[in-house]
Amino acid sequence: MNPTPLRYSRITGTGSFLPPKRLTNEDLVAQLAATGVETSDQWIVERTGIRARHFAAPDVTSSDLAAEAARRALAAANCDAAQIDLIIVATSTPDMVFPSAACMVQEKLGVQGCPAFDVQAVCSGFVYALAIADSMIKTGAASKALVIGAEVFSRILDFKDRTTCVLFGDGAGAVVLEASKEPGILASALHADGRHVDILCTPGTVAGGVVLGNPLLQMDGPAVFKLAVGVLEDVAREVLAKAGRSDADIDWLIPHQANIRIMQSTAKKLKLAMDKVVVTVDRHGNTSAASIPLALDDAVRSGQVKPGDTLMLEGVGGGFTWGAVLLDF
Repeated sequence: MNPTPLRYSRITGTGSFLPPKRLTNEDLVAQLAATGVETSDQWIVERTGIRARHFAAPDVTSSDLAAEAARRALAAANCDAAQIDLIIVATSTPDMVFPSAACMVQEKLGVQGCPAFDVQAVCSGFVYALAIADSMIKTGAASKALVIGAEVFSRILDFKDRTTCVLFGDGAGAVVLEASKEPGILASALHADGRHVDILCTPGTVAGGVVLGNPLLQMDGPAVFKLAVGVLEDVAREVLAKAGRSDADIDWLIPHQANIRIMQSTAKKLKLAMDKVVVTVDRHGNTSAASIPLALDDAVRSGQVKPGDTLMLEGVGGGFTWGAVLLDF
């Protein structure tokens, strides 16, 4: 009896979409000043590395952004939407309580029948979704998957809190992940620690037609920073060990784009020069689950990331969640 051939998954196309409305720090500073909140371009840049972000128009939803990013990823993969047999959307800002943003993307792409669902792991969401899709492809449950991160965080920001409202932006990124005889995704690791749910959260909910609690984002910045820099190094080393690789094998680190200081710290611990780190936080801000696929697509289309490169994708977010994926592109 012949053994079953090994089945892997590879990224065959990337895509992204940013809303047209771009706000520089100066734009946001002026907007906040009108409401009595004081900050400055210098204050934002020194603490975060962010210089601009994009905000979606009031009538544009996460699924709208996700569908456009998906179309671009499908085009890059030379794949027709009808061939897709799995759709996963990572988002913390879905269009509505239900149905899922993934089902709405499915409808917008004209696809029927395949499984479609959302993953909620906040800023780690895309890594979670990619690892799930990889597992489903390896087991034969899917062959061509759309994995998307999409957010409209501008909807949940408290514009009276200068420590959080300057950080986030909107956008979407997507990849087509296909079954392959050659390894693409080499290893992944996912983690969470619910003891830290309070340090980054949006605690409001809807009940009886009214909002209960605070529906705006809250964050303990120092606590998040301290946890992030520790777990990102640990999870990167975990996936390297699983794949039998070392720090020296990483061609590009593509981290969640939360804060330039977190990225610099992680790179230093992995003995990577910053010219090996894909950085888009200055132009996009923190787009939560969208930030890794946005950065990946940006790097692919600019020629930074090339076929054959080894990539480390990693993220950390509210929950507290974190994870990483090592892959050959």
